[in-house]
Amino acid sequence: MASIHTAAANLISSPLLHRCLLLGSASFSSSAAPKPFSFSTTRRNSSASSAMQAPDSVSAKEMPPNGIDPTTAEEYASQSKLLQEFVNLPIIDKAWIFKSDTANTSWAMFLVRQADLLANKKRTMTLSSRISKASKDSVDFQWPTFPVEMSGAATVVPSPSGSRLLVVRNKENDSPTVLEIWGSAMLEKEIHIPQSVHGSIYTDGWFEGISWNHDESMIAYVAEEPPRAKPVFDYLGFKKEGSAEKDCNSWKGQGDWEEDWGETYSKKRKPSLFVVSINSGEVRAVKGIPCSLSVGQVVWAPPSKGSDSLLVFVGWSAENGLQNSPRKLGIKYCYNRPCALYAIVDPFRQPSTNKVSHEGEMDDHATAVNLTHGFSSGFFPRFSPDGKYLVFLSAKSAVESGAHAATESLHRIEWSADRKLDQSVNIVHVVPVVMCPEDGCFPGLYQSNILSNPWLSDGCTMIVSSVWCSTQVILSVNICSCKVSRISPNESNYSWDVLALDGDDILAVCSSPVDPPQIKYGYHTQQVDQLITWNWLDVSSPTLKYSDKVRSLLSFHKFSLLKIPVSDLSEELPKGAHKPFEAIFIQHSNSTSEETCKKSKVDGVCTPLVLILHGGPHSVSLTSYSKSLAFLSTLGYNLLLVNYRGSLGFGEEALQSLPGRIGCQDVGDVLAALDYVIDEGLASASKVAVLGGSHGGFLTTHLVGQAPDRFVVAAARNPVCNLSLMVGTTDIPDWCYTEACGKEGKIFFSEAPSAEQLSLFYRKSPISHILKVKVPILFLLGAQDLRVPMSNGLQYARALREKGVDVKVLVFPEDVHGIDRPQSDFESFLNIGVWFKKHLN
Repeated sequence: MASIHTAAANLISSPLLHRCLLLGSASFSSSAAPKPFSFSTTRRNSSASSAMQAPDSVSAKEMPPNGIDPTTAEEYASQSKLLQEFVNLPIIDKAWIFKSDTANTSWAMFLVRQADLLANKKRTMTLSSRISKASKDSVDFQWPTFPVEMSGAATVVPSPSGSRLLVVRNKENDSPTVLEIWGSAMLEKEIHIPQSVHGSIYTDGWFEGISWNHDESMIAYVAEEPPRAKPVFDYLGFKKEGSAEKDCNSWKGQGDWEEDWGETYSKKRKPSLFVVSINSGEVRAVKGIPCSLSVGQVVWAPPSKGSDSLLVFVGWSAENGLQNSPRKLGIKYCYNRPCALYAIVDPFRQPSTNKVSHEGEMDDHATAVNLTHGFSSGFFPRFSPDGKYLVFLSAKSAVESGAHAATESLHRIEWSADRKLDQSVNIVHVVPVVMCPEDGCFPGLYQSNILSNPWLSDGCTMIVSSVWCSTQVILSVNICSCKVSRISPNESNYSWDVLALDGDDILAVCSSPVDPPQIKYGYHTQQVDQLITWNWLDVSSPTLKYSDKVRSLLSFHKFSLLKIPVSDLSEELPKGAHKPFEAIFIQHSNSTSEETCKKSKVDGVCTPLVLILHGGPHSVSLTSYSKSLAFLSTLGYNLLLVNYRGSLGFGEEALQSLPGRIGCQDVGDVLAALDYVIDEGLASASKVAVLGGSHGGFLTTHLVGQAPDRFVVAAARNPVCNLSLMVGTTDIPDWCYTEACGKEGKIFFSEAPSAEQLSLFYRKSPISHILKVKVPILFLLGAQDLRVPMSNGLQYARALREKGVDVKVLVFPEDVHGIDRPQSDFESFLNIGVWFKKHLN
């Protein structure tokens, strides 16, 4: 199921781990965040009266007020203290580097986020550092004593020169959006934009687009369109003339339902394009964009003499349903939604009235022009420094196959200085889709973003981060020669991510499952044979310092990458699907040695193992640091993260082998990985737990049904349990068709599935194996989840309760699919830890 990508892939969905312990019944007080609803059941005994009793029953007099027995309460207290040690570590969200007037110096600005459990939000802070380079192989970062908290800020975006800073404040309760323009020492301008102009500015990372123009006098951005007029009623009935907002003698009706973009975009109005003049404070909507388009990712085209100033943006049609149906299918983490690049004139250069040609069409100056006509996908536009090229990514493979994510390609368009909007374009393929990579070779592009300025000084080389099997690496891509090179260390199994460029040097961060993030500074040297070598220096940072306890707990942990041979070598599958897939094995410091496990004839002598299954299914677990995984490993477990065939990072053939085979091929791969570590003496067959979310929850519930004797306990976050129920309630019904039927799913897709299709969905679902399930299962569900509505998990949990299986359910009233609000995330992983400790140890 299409779920959270990047760090989310590391563990099922959410990248951060937080939520203070809220135990007991649901509460909906207006002064506090709603508490999760929970119920639990245990296996039915022979007598009906004991059906709902806990195995180790405690009398009512012995039970504390919150209903938890003293032993469990102590476990919650102990684990919550440990989890907070991991939660407190800040995360670098973004970084920018700017030139300095002093030679060999520059300065960096970091955007840092940290969980605030009590307030149930994420703090946003900025931190600046002076970078001094005494020599090529030496760099010094000078840090301030304290970071600066940006309270109430949705995001901050510095200007290209670094001389100004935009602070965006999206207000609640229909209050105006506020734009603050800061100079080096003072607030220069504060612009209040009422709801009648536009709503909140998008800062979501997908539709989001905030772009300064080249002379830093204007900013283009994406915001919610103004609210549509709604019908007004009073005691006489419908009022034709409407009424004032505060008229107490009337009320507003709901009006026509407006479809949104699904998961995380509920109640968000259509993303539209605006430009603000910093000098005058005037905001103008960009006219000439078709009403059917939602826009995002706007950038300014390079300035040129004698021609209009242009904006380039991505447009998604509202009619993006299969068979061109007028339906907005969910877009979050769904790269298979058709989109294109468009160009349009800056609204401050547009004529005040739209001229109409004799054919009845709008004048070119007022009409958005499709730059990638005939291309089914184009996003993340970036102009080369000299303005000669417009580069963009494409998810054409995802659009054509129906898979929610797939191998991407990179393309360029030649952009002349005197370009006209009606001029045809020639699209050049820079990096094609890789179908079946050779062992150890480039597997294709898998990117979740591109830096706003990704260019080295030659003007042709981009620096990007991309998935490479089970790791994330840094690549250089020459858009002229089409050469792709890996520049993060080849011998490293750590994951790397580029933060910003300092001229021809790179600021990056690297981490592993057992090593929290570390800032790195990269520079390159050119050998006599023209071979370029990249060298990486450690950068000490006050932001990424972690506690002595965390350092001590992780210091002896190890991780390794395992190659798992494919057991199903069907001739129907392409060559890429026959290659071994990977799993990440994280070994606890107190683990029993492999030799002891292999030699011992007593089953269970090995350290307990937890299988971790990512969502998607076209996502990936990476060798990057995850607070949740670090927490679970320090509880005394070994972890096995399985990148079954269909995961990102292994070529397109392996990825496309899974649609149509879910519940079979992916389940078989996970069991093959489990057999592999048991045969290698890394795990005991009798001490295995399984944890997954979204499609990882689909696999979790499939495994405990198809292989009920292989697992001791399970936990599932917003799992897909019944496709025949999900298809009519999810924001991505096409996902059900594609993953259950393969490429033919695009042909079969309908909002009204046939009886035969519903029967197929049921047979592919974990619920079809529910009668065999016997292990205790913890369910964690977000009540606002539009991707896998919580009815899916609740139906499955209630069916298990009906047959007497030990079940515990936590429902988080305000959470969506990721369950990533700080308190919710904290409590969900705390309960996972306590649940596993109860049943696995």
